[in-house]
Amino acid sequence: MMNCKEATQLLSEKLDRPLGTKEKVMLGVHTAMCSSCKEFGKQMQDIRSLAKQYSKGHSSEEKK
Repeated sequence: MMNCKEATQLLSEKLDRPLGTKEKVMLGVHTAMCSSCKEFGKQMQDIRSLAKQYSKGHSSEEKK
């Protein structure tokens, strides 16, 4: 069984690379049972989305 440290590591890596099938299954099982890690994953995705939006807005302002 995956622990929270391993799960948060994979949640971070998931944003930068596709996970393998075994990693996806293990992470899915863990986040189904661990609300803290599930919330951490959502927050990581939100931060990534906000950073992309900021980057797009910032780069379009530089072009002006």
